Formats: sequence, C-alpha cells, structure tokens
Amino acid sequence: MAKNPILPIDFPDPDVIRVGDTYYMASTTMFLMPGGDILKSKDLVHWELAAHVFDSLGDDDQYTLKNHKHAYARGMWAPTFRYHEGVFYLSFSCNERKNSLLFTANQVEGPWKMQEMGDFFYDSSLFFDEDGKVYIVHGNTTVRITELDTNTWGAKEGGLSRILIQDKPNQPLGFEGSHLYKLNGKYYLFTCHMPEETEGRKTECCFICDTLEGEFKGKTILNDAMGYNRPWLQVAQGGLVDDPEGNLYMFMFHDRGALGRAPVIFPMTFDEEGYPAPDSEGYRIPLYFAGTKGDTYDNYDYGRDLYFGDEDFSEADIKELLEKKLWWQISHNPDWDNIQLVHDDKNALRITTGTVVDNLLQARNTMTQRCVYDVCNGEITIDPSGLNIGDYAGLCAYSAHYGGLCVGRDEEGLFLAKIESEAESDSIMGDKGFYERKPVISILKRLSNAESIRVQITTDFRNAPDFCTYAYEENGVFVEVPGKHLLYFKLDIFIGCRFGIFTYSTKEAGGYADFSDFKIQLGVNKN
Repeated sequence: MAKNPILPIDFPDPDVIRVGDTYYMASTTMFLMPGGDILKSKDLVHWELAAHVFDSLGDDDQYTLKNHKHAYARGMWAPTFRYHEGVFYLSFSCNERKNSLLFTANQVEGPWKMQEMGDFFYDSSLFFDEDGKVYIVHGNTTVRITELDTNTWGAKEGGLSRILIQDKPNQPLGFEGSHLYKLNGKYYLFTCHMPEETEGRKTECCFICDTLEGEFKGKTILNDAMGYNRPWLQVAQGGLVDDPEGNLYMFMFHDRGALGRAPVIFPMTFDEEGYPAPDSEGYRIPLYFAGTKGDTYDNYDYGRDLYFGDEDFSEADIKELLEKKLWWQISHNPDWDNIQLVHDDKNALRITTGTVVDNLLQARNTMTQRCVYDVCNGEITIDPSGLNIGDYAGLCAYSAHYGGLCVGRDEEGLFLAKIESEAESDSIMGDKGFYERKPVISILKRLSNAESIRVQITTDFRNAPDFCTYAYEENGVFVEVPGKHLLYFKLDIFIGCRFGIFTYSTKEAGGYADFSDFKIQLGVNKN
C-alpha cells in the first residue's frame, strides 16, 4: 500500500485533473522561478515533475530584489487547473498585483501563453459547464461565482455574478480554496475554513445545489489531522478527481509544520446524507491506500530524480540544468549574468554577487530544492577562494528564519561559521522585519585561503518543534556542530523548508563561490 501524504514534500494548493490515463497536479510556487509546477502520474501514487508554466512573472523591483522590494509570500497563489476541448488552462491570483493571470497550452510541457484576466479572482476554481458557459468561483469568506467572457477572460457583461456561500464574520480563517464540480446533475462546491469552535484547526466543507442560481447547502465533511497534534496542521483545501473507471478520489494538502504542505489523496465515497466522504472506516483519511492500479512503494526515495535529486552540475549551462531538473528553482528572478556553471578542474555552480545586501534573503540567485519528510540531509562542497572581504557563501535550511553553514572572509582571511536568523516565536503569522534582519554569524574555525570544505545540513520534521543540525567534513569524517536550529512554517515567506545554496556580499559586489557535488539523502543521519 502507498502511504499518505502521497508526496512527502511541499507541493501546496494542489489541483488535480485527469486527461486520458494520465493525472496532472498543479501546485503553488510563490516567488520561486521557474514557477507553476505541474506533476504527472499514472496511478495517483507515483508522481514526477513534468513542467513549469512560466519562467518569470515580471521584471519589476519586487521580482528582481531591487530597491529593498521583494516577492516573498507573493507571486503565484493557489492555481486552478483544467483541461477542456484539447486545451490546458491554469489560472491563479497575484496578490501584490490585485490581478489574476490565465495560462493556456495544448500540452503541459508548453509553450504556455499568458494573459491578464482583468480582475482579481482569489483562490479561484475554473468551471466549464455542459452548456458551454464558463465560470470562475473565487473569494475568501464570501465565495462568489462569476461568469467569464472567453474572449477577454474577464467578467462577462450581464453574466451570472452572485454569492454562493457566506461564512460567519470574524472567523480565524473564512471560506477559501474553493473547487467546483458537477456530478450526476448536481453542483458540488468544496471549500475550507477555520471556524472558531475548532480552536485553530482547518476543516473541509462541501456545499451542494441543483443549479448555480439556487441555495447551496452544505456541512463539514472532514476534520482530520492524520494524527498530528499541532494547531493549523489539518488536512483540507482540495477537490476530487476520477479514474477511467469512474471511481472518485479526493485530493487535499496536509500542513506539516516546517516541511510545508504535502498533498494527500484518498478514495472518496458518499455518506448517508449524500455528501462526499473518505472511503474508509469512520470516514477518516486513510494513512495507506492502493492507488488506481494497486501500485505501492516501500519508501519515499522513489521520488529521487523525479522531484528531488543529487546534482553534479555537469550540464552545459545553468539554463539547461533548470530545464532538465525541474526540482531546482531560484529565489526570485535569476540574475543570469551572475550565476553560471563552470567546468574547469571540476563541474561547479558559480554564484557571483551583483549587489551589496544585509542577509541571504536579500541576495539574488539563491538556488533551492525542497527538503523531504521525515529526516533529510543535503551536503555540498564549497570552494570559497573567490570571496571578498564581507562575503558569505554556504548551504542552509532555507526559510525566513534560515540556518546553515557558510564560509566567510574578513580581514584575517577565510572562516567556517554558522549563519542563523532566529524566529521571534512559533506563531504561523510570520515575523515582522524578517527581510531586514541581519543573521547571527558564529565562527567555528579558520580556513586556509585555498581550502575547500564540505558541509551538511540535516532537517528533521518528525516531531515538534522541527529543526536542523549541521556538520562539516574534516579528514574525511563529518564533524557535528553542537546544538540545533528550530524551523517553522510561517506566512512571512509562505513556503516549506528547502535547501538553499547562496552567496552574498555585505561590503563590495563581485566576489564569488563555487559549489560542487550536491547530495541529498533521506533517513536518519548516522555520521
């Protein structure tokens, strides 16, 4: 049996569709580029990255980290993904623009065509009805339906526009993340919220009506944390997909702390009142299920080279690497002049600094890939010989409150150090001033000017609080650095923890570092 979460990794806001015998999943990527992740599967169990929808969302200051602006917790939010009459449609809102974008393509690999929709459709769900009309459901707390003009993809003049459901006022989280479907002549509206009575737990609801103009009646259909006993860490926000035989499956995501939001899939049935429910004992989310073909896997390492992987940096250039290995993404738009692959005495990623900044969140060209549940370590070799005074280069557990190991240079020469930005609290709401905060640099040892060093970051998401630890290689053996750095999922950058490869300057631009032989391993670090 396969186990939930079906993807042990941060793929938030999934929307799953089936085209023929292939399932596709779209997921949020926020400020990471290339963005708009699409995965594919033949059985709802084994998934692999298939495409990115866009290379960039713009070249203004927030996407290029200029003039003290940024797109953390912005960019791509909550896609709606549909296939209709030979065309793939993917739409999402950009909160900072107060506008929504629509992308279309004849195949998921692209090319994708982008256009603005002329309105802001928050947490939307595209719906192609049987009579040829097209609608979009959208909103927070107040969930509306708007008929679309398929020439402009904005609101159709004189078309249907109404409130479908209205949440109670002053809820911790009002209705959002809606998905609309039609089954057996009835309309099913899935949505999630966090009512006061659940004390910080998100639940999934479903509302049903015979027409789009009638009263949608509904109830809570899911209140399950899959054994997690932490506030906010519920399973919710999703919809349904069928297999070729007509069997139905629900998909949602599970908030899993600093790891991020991991997709969950399970068979669907209907309860005694006719509402969707998990097809399992007690209508609880099954921790294991067989998938559409009865396929199974023994562990999460099957995802290697499908949605995470090692890296030898042997491609011809950085663009080829990003095109081939879709699990690598860069924070904000790449600065192509200052990131490259070099092939001198070894294959390496070279990140050169183009600006002077205060911390690694302000730095361009930070190269990232997701951490994997439950224990995961990443390691890389750093050649710091090109660093200038005031430069730092390293590997971190990448979040707003990052922690890692870096090599820096000061007036005395090179040194190995911890680099950490501590969270103000464990609140999910985020830290004010996270973008301006200077990290704490704790020197561990001095290095010679020609010395490369291999460092390792281990993330542990098994029990609260999540944390990471560090080690560095000395005489062929990893030396553990005492202590641990706490990790949290917060709304300040709004993504799960990743490994981040970075270089930045605090005094003078132009320094660089070379990184080689990245390895990612799952399971307990036994060094």
